[in-house]
Amino acid sequence: MDYETKAASLDAVFEDACVESAITRPALSGAQAQDAGKTAFVNGYLRRGSEVELKSVTGTVAADGGYAVPQEIDAAIDATLRDISPIRSIANVVRVGSAGYRKLVTQNGVTSGWASETATRPETATPTFHEIVPSFGELYANPAATQAMLDDAAFDVESWLAGEIATEFAKAEGAAFVNGDGINKPKGFLRSAVASTGDATRAFGTLQYVAAGAAGGFASANPQDRLIELVHALRAPYRQGASWVMNASTLATIRKFKTSEGAFIWQPGLSAGQPDMLLGYPVVEAEDMPDIAAGSLSIAFGNFRAGYLIAERTETSILRDPYSNKPYVHFYATKRLGGAVTNSEAIKLMKFAAN
Repeated sequence: MDYETKAASLDAVFEDACVESAITRPALSGAQAQDAGKTAFVNGYLRRGSEVELKSVTGTVAADGGYAVPQEIDAAIDATLRDISPIRSIANVVRVGSAGYRKLVTQNGVTSGWASETATRPETATPTFHEIVPSFGELYANPAATQAMLDDAAFDVESWLAGEIATEFAKAEGAAFVNGDGINKPKGFLRSAVASTGDATRAFGTLQYVAAGAAGGFASANPQDRLIELVHALRAPYRQGASWVMNASTLATIRKFKTSEGAFIWQPGLSAGQPDMLLGYPVVEAEDMPDIAAGSLSIAFGNFRAGYLIAERTETSILRDPYSNKPYVHFYATKRLGGAVTNSEAIKLMKFAAN
């Protein structure tokens, strides 16, 4: 009787341990979230983008994850901070049901005329319609971990892999929105045709640029004047909600500019979480913007919510696959999205050239 009682207690302990283990290790099987925690996880994924395949995680090779097998280590892994897809925060993001998304944009608008009380009313001009078709592509990642690694690691390997996938998705997405070639990925706004002509005469789909005054740099005298010209090249309706977009290197150069009275034209955010301001407009740092060089388009200014469209087809899906490649457990994540310039009048560029 004593032996039977001890065995029964031990079985209960094992059952409790299994229940606790199931609670503390969230599974990533399935495509979408079912509770609040997974909902936050999926929503976080919606702001990311990667066309790379991450390496497998095993407990047999130290550099591939074996360092995490012993229990006497810190259970957390510090990740390098990265700027995550900044264009998404200012662009127009829509959810679509298929890859065949289309958007119509009118140019010129309906004209009007004046007439006396009894005069005839001739027909007025009609607007010109343009069809915008975002370039779609599928982002994917397919990292793997051995089942032994999942069982023995001192940290939550599944959550860590999810974070790694999200980071890679964000890097690829952010790069595509700026410089994507439109082939199985979004077309970046810097891939549009450019011209120095104004909105009235420039072809639809062509972005206007303002010359910085010198090849590979700003004009030597009053360089801030060219930034003011860039602001006012954008028509007033678009300046409401406009932002600057540039990388950190370009911003470091501009932060040194002063007015004739000695005041800096750049202003830091007044409180934590508030954006820095340049000539009264917020600055968005996008590391995928090019550095200042001869002929480069290193600065963008515009209303990206009116000018650039990001189209997403459903949510990011994650499939936990322990069957295809035993003893590895694969975490296959996919996301389909597209992007394109929708209004070429809403975004202006600065070209580092003499004219």
